[in-house]
Amino acid sequence: MPGQCFPALFYDKKAQTDMTRQQGVVAIVAAGLAAAGGLAAQQAPAPNLEVLQVRPNFYMIAGAGGNIGVQVGVDGVVVVDSGSASSADAVVAAIKKITPRPIRYLINTTADSDHVGGNETVAKAGQTLFTQGGGAGIGADFLGGAASILSVEQVLTRMSGPDRPKYPVGAWPTETFNQPRKYIYLNGEGIEVFHQPAAHTDGDAIVFFRRSDVVMAGDVFDTTRFPVIDLARGGSIRGEIAALQKLVDTAIPSVPIVSREEGTVVIPGHGRICDQLDVVEYRDMVTIIRDRIRDLIKEGLTVEQVKAASPARGYIRRYGSDSGSWTTNDFVEAVYRSLSDKGK
Repeated sequence: MPGQCFPALFYDKKAQTDMTRQQGVVAIVAAGLAAAGGLAAQQAPAPNLEVLQVRPNFYMIAGAGGNIGVQVGVDGVVVVDSGSASSADAVVAAIKKITPRPIRYLINTTADSDHVGGNETVAKAGQTLFTQGGGAGIGADFLGGAASILSVEQVLTRMSGPDRPKYPVGAWPTETFNQPRKYIYLNGEGIEVFHQPAAHTDGDAIVFFRRSDVVMAGDVFDTTRFPVIDLARGGSIRGEIAALQKLVDTAIPSVPIVSREEGTVVIPGHGRICDQLDVVEYRDMVTIIRDRIRDLIKEGLTVEQVKAASPARGYIRRYGSDSGSWTTNDFVEAVYRSLSDKGK
């Protein structure tokens, strides 16, 4: 039914006729990775990646860190996020099993290591569109021949700054922007990249493939937990809710025939494929918790008292955690600090 997160292998009824073929792709990928002894197999087992065809020309790769999007067509391959560094060789092998066409663009939705860790490997496995020297002073060795890496400006700042995690130069974005919207047109469709400032961080983006009707949401939407609001890197609860609203406004649900499992495909930074109504539910959950915490702040409660009041009640079983890198208390405190710092 609409409004539910569907397991990856059962999401799109249109793809059911292609399921046998797709399972064959997954099996071939697994076999190819197991045989790739010259790659990372000598150091560690190959990651267990899942390759899912969500549209005729669009695939999702899961299991490499953050979810990865792969658009294919006559112009080549456009990849959204590259996963972790340890999974990079396996990701490249998976893409090559999908299509022999070269990777042209890699778009980053955030500077988090589980989304950009494989940048250098994935980009070097591709080939820039600017391969013919001459015009406009562009040399034949532009970008060293690798695929272009596109992101908002803050991603480059965080990856290249002296006080940031060290990434090789080959992993840095080669094209950046700081306006609300950046677009390119490849493989017969418009691709829009929307900057979402001060959400999960200050460098988030969501990527909309208009003809495929697929949105790569990045870490502003994470179905496995409460959203991570990284205050130290410019995140805020106000920006997080605004980013979720942008997702809601961009995606279209299956109406008026709501019985169909159709509509815009929304791929979160982590977790299962969703539709627009899933994002609505997630946005409402975050908004309700924000409102509860804001009311408690107005009553003069401290952060510890707010935590004790359990403002995330009703959602903890689904999204919460008492351990790990992002707990329920971490989320509540981040919202509290965000609201307190802005006086809202």
